[in-house]
Amino acid sequence: MEKDALGFRVGEENKGQRLDVFLADNLSGKFSRSFIQRLISEGSVTLNGMAVKPHHKINAGDSIKVVIPEAKPYSVKGEKIPLDIVYEDEYLLVVNKRHDMVVHPAPGNYTGTLVNALLGHCTDLSGIGGVMKPGIVHRLDKGTSGLLVVAKTDEVHRALAKQFKDKTTARVYLALVRGVVELDNGIIELPIGRSVHDRKKMAVKFEDARDAKTQYKVLKRFKDFTLLELRLATGRTHQIRVHMSHIGHPVLGDDKYGTRGIFSHPVLHAARLGFVHPVTEKYMEFESAMPEDMKKLIQEGHL
Repeated sequence: MEKDALGFRVGEENKGQRLDVFLADNLSGKFSRSFIQRLISEGSVTLNGMAVKPHHKINAGDSIKVVIPEAKPYSVKGEKIPLDIVYEDEYLLVVNKRHDMVVHPAPGNYTGTLVNALLGHCTDLSGIGGVMKPGIVHRLDKGTSGLLVVAKTDEVHRALAKQFKDKTTARVYLALVRGVVELDNGIIELPIGRSVHDRKKMAVKFEDARDAKTQYKVLKRFKDFTLLELRLATGRTHQIRVHMSHIGHPVLGDDKYGTRGIFSHPVLHAARLGFVHPVTEKYMEFESAMPEDMKKLIQEGHL
């Protein structure tokens, strides 16, 4: 059953653009690119009346129809898993995620996730993200700890997603990286896309990629490592890890983009999160202290 249907006519300025990129740009932050890609793959998006692939290149004059299906009932079970809730009201909540917790169920991780814990805590979560991602507006990788906002209604979800898309949220991370970073401050502005060598990895590339911008500031230098504060101007998958690896300073413990070494997971922590509350319209900012294992690593002088 159709919940809603949207129509678009492709202009000359969008000729040659990927279908999923076009829709992500034109849906004004209402839906994530992964959700749009799923709609295309499931046949809920048609181009001139035909089902096509997400990467299909569009032409001027093409007619696009997007059918938004009714949200399905949750099929993920709630579990009584302790949550570090930093803030909660009837519209949203902010949680401090442990580094070893996966955000949502996926192959190999169908239980014990943040979503399972959230559903064990409350059932009034937004359904826009799909059955497996109720309430999830943005995500943190497994191995990354810190702050994450969760939506309880579809309206709040859309409003928060738009803030992330419009780059008006404040996201500050702490990271330990390999090597001594020379400049006190820097900006890494390099596009990121799916690696052509390993589809499970992202990489800096200049075709079929999206703009990405990371700002960093040196907090402390050690003999062979550097403690950084990083701010995200965009929110690409694995952005900090990819950018730091590309400039020769991979995040400590990141065996995907560097080497694991003396730590069992990426030493990366989402320390600050700020956004405008979609209902009260007040700016809210939350902070999470450096995790104990990261603090201990620094204090004991292992670096």
